[in-house]
Amino acid sequence: LCAMSLICSISNEVPEEPVISLVSKHVFERRLLEKYLNEHGTDPVNNEPMTEDQMVPIKAGPVQRPRPPTATSIPAILKLFQDEWDACLLHSYTLRQQLQMTRQELSYALYQHDAACRVIARQDKEVNAAREALATLKPQAAIAVQQPVEPQVAPTAGRMEPMEVDSNEKQQPIGLSEEVMQSLQATHVKLTSLRRKRGKELPEGVAVPSQIKQYEPVSSHPGLHSASTPGILCLDLLPNTKRTVTGGADKNIVLFGKEEEKIVCTLKGHTKKVTSVVAHPNEKAIVSASPDAQIRIWDIDSESCRHVMRVHDGPVTGLSLHPTGDYVLSSSSDQHWAFSDIHTGKLLCKVADQSVSHGLTCCQFHPDGLIFGTGTSDSLVKIWDFKEQKSAANFPSHSGPISALAFSENGYYLATSADDEVVKLWDLRKLKNFKTITLEDKYTVKSLTFDNSGHYLAVAGPDVRVYQISKQCDLIQTWKAHTQDATSVKFGPNVDYLASVSNDRTLKFYSSSSSA
Repeated sequence: LCAMSLICSISNEVPEEPVISLVSKHVFERRLLEKYLNEHGTDPVNNEPMTEDQMVPIKAGPVQRPRPPTATSIPAILKLFQDEWDACLLHSYTLRQQLQMTRQELSYALYQHDAACRVIARQDKEVNAAREALATLKPQAAIAVQQPVEPQVAPTAGRMEPMEVDSNEKQQPIGLSEEVMQSLQATHVKLTSLRRKRGKELPEGVAVPSQIKQYEPVSSHPGLHSASTPGILCLDLLPNTKRTVTGGADKNIVLFGKEEEKIVCTLKGHTKKVTSVVAHPNEKAIVSASPDAQIRIWDIDSESCRHVMRVHDGPVTGLSLHPTGDYVLSSSSDQHWAFSDIHTGKLLCKVADQSVSHGLTCCQFHPDGLIFGTGTSDSLVKIWDFKEQKSAANFPSHSGPISALAFSENGYYLATSADDEVVKLWDLRKLKNFKTITLEDKYTVKSLTFDNSGHYLAVAGPDVRVYQISKQCDLIQTWKAHTQDATSVKFGPNVDYLASVSNDRTLKFYSSSSSA
């Protein structure tokens, strides 16, 4: 067949893939014939029944299609280019119009969002102000009931918590009654007896070192405290709940739900940054302290302040709740430690450390409750006998202000740190340092804490790390999840997880990824 005869009987054009029909002996474009057969099932020329098996491909050379008439001369080609250019310009103009319209819509939406945020912030501020006013009015009403000498006394049907009328008035100690001392002694005997029954092995259910090695940061929460004064300075966990309480440089205390992943409530009242928070083990209460020289007792249910105690002349630097849950120990830069009743808001005793001329930097009760430790700004750690209200032992081997101290739950060990890049472990039975953990250069320890079993020690500073308490005190795990120094770290129940806070304004949780 000659080349001129290869014309498709359907399109009358030279086929790209020619085939011949065995039914009509005509040439077709393969794709056109296949489409016709799918629709009609007959040959296009004689309408006889036909299948795809009756198509025979024709081998032919490649077909060179002629140029369209519009591209056969230079003026025609230039016109094609001009048309394409005009089309591109029109399309670009349309896109610019759409972009401008989208920008205007986005700007309007952002303006609406900003206005809504301002309204919400103003409403939150008004609600918080109303809560503070209510929290202040309730205790003042209680004072009016309890002090009949006041000229104006309002009757009340319910029990109100007492509170100082003038928070700027310093409280005077009322003394330790025989009933208080008996309560402390009974608690000491009970806890000592229980502690002696505990074995040296890791209790059942507590995470083992191999599990802690697998822990990793599983969640981070940056929006708890104000961004204008960044920094979360202290942390505690509410027992038997998956809730944390934090104190920040923004003067606020925040209760955060770990499971809900949201703020439960925000407590306001301090006039300076909150440096210490302690969650009550049995009651829905929080104790907080600040450089404003105030110790505040908060009720979680009512989100209000029960008592404001001004027992120090300087900033409060440490808090520790007594094992009875009825009393709180506080330390201050005024060189005094104080012992107060959290239920009545009364100062029971206040003792000055006459042996030093520097302020106290921290304090903590021993797990049995009849001795406690304090740290000073001149690198001295002191162990006090609470009954005698005298120093029982001194540990002077640090250099720099004492930054943290923690008693182990086994009752035998004490961990201390200062601005000297070491953590020292002391045996209270022998009154000697049995292990010194040397840290990296310029490592500043901000917080120390033991877990409830006494087998692990957590350290917060430029990173968060956990040591196993043994003769070697092996480092188990280190996390560098914070972008600034970690300020506090706590163990969850049975070391199922850890929580830490930092100057980077975040609260982070660490656990195995499978349990997150």
